[in-house]
Amino acid sequence: MLALRAGRAFDGEHSLAGPVTVLTENGVIKAVERGHPDVPGAEVVDLGTATVLPGLIDTHVHLGGDGALGALDRLPAYTARERDAVIGESLDRQLRAGVTAVRDLGDHEWSVVEQRDRHRQCVLASGPPITSAKGHCWSMGGEAAGEDELRRAVRERAERGVDVVKIMASGGFTTTGTAVNGCQFTEQELRVVVEEAHHHGLPVTAHAHSLDAVQRAVAAGVDGIEHCTCLTDKGIHVPAELMDAIAEADIFVCHTLGTVVEPPPQLRELWAKVGMSYARKVDTAGRMYDRGVKTVAGTDGGISAGKPHGIIGVSVADLVKGGVPNAAALAAATSQAARALSVSKGVLKPGWDADIIAVQGDPMRDITALHNVTTVVIGGQIVTTTSPADRRE
Repeated sequence: MLALRAGRAFDGEHSLAGPVTVLTENGVIKAVERGHPDVPGAEVVDLGTATVLPGLIDTHVHLGGDGALGALDRLPAYTARERDAVIGESLDRQLRAGVTAVRDLGDHEWSVVEQRDRHRQCVLASGPPITSAKGHCWSMGGEAAGEDELRRAVRERAERGVDVVKIMASGGFTTTGTAVNGCQFTEQELRVVVEEAHHHGLPVTAHAHSLDAVQRAVAAGVDGIEHCTCLTDKGIHVPAELMDAIAEADIFVCHTLGTVVEPPPQLRELWAKVGMSYARKVDTAGRMYDRGVKTVAGTDGGISAGKPHGIIGVSVADLVKGGVPNAAALAAATSQAARALSVSKGVLKPGWDADIIAVQGDPMRDITALHNVTTVVIGGQIVTTTSPADRRE
């Protein structure tokens, strides 16, 4: 049994005034108690004034990406040893940031799917995203055209045991020649993918930058939308009725916020051409939250220098910048994310998985406390403690 004593807690939904003690046994949370009671036989860890909260969940990563320019383009060229080394380092960076569960939404030829159980963290994976011929991320191996091929693609993913089906409803910024403000599939084709996936008990999340692609994905009945940028020929535009439709359909939206450096010149040029604004994207996340859209945190970690692994704290802070309250932003990376991924994590309550972190400071008052992760517990076992120099890279 492990007893974590801390100054305060966030249980995945609410702040708990301290001091508090979290008891874990056999990999699950046994109790969350006020004060510091004696617990005979327990290993007691005194975290001082730190805040304990559920392990963070990054719902959108690319573990095969090394976080440098052109990361996704390099995936096919890796040897198996190089690929495994990158995936391992990616997870280590996530772990140091307090991330105890990730959802990989695009690997090369099942590289992440096949090794999900080798790692300390909970890893969920989609395998190669389904995309159009030479469409966004086509080099990962997920090209499909026509309803028959789309159904076969979903069946293959079900047979390989993926956790989610990802489809590229629009083009993407990192694949030259694809239209980020266009559509890669018709509404009917998206509906075919959703129907086939749901038949196999799998959720579907759609990469969608254009407004048209988002609207088609919603109409097709997807379970999640990645990016949800809503680009038009006049820049970002999110109609109120679309936000209401997303909210009413209980679709989880990951805005993939979080960046640590300015985008390279070529990407800034492309952004300018399509009217993309990061500040507007941050603002849109807040507006959608206000309309009742279920928001989850995810970084798109690994795809570029601006989006390395381990920046979930930046992503959550950007939600707050957009107007999302601290508690809801924290929930987007804990309890709400866990609901989106259907995992028994993200909550500090009896019976839930004992994935827990401690941070210095109070993230309910200052969200940047998430940058100061000091302790990470997975399955009731302390797996890492970090020094200040390790917390941000």
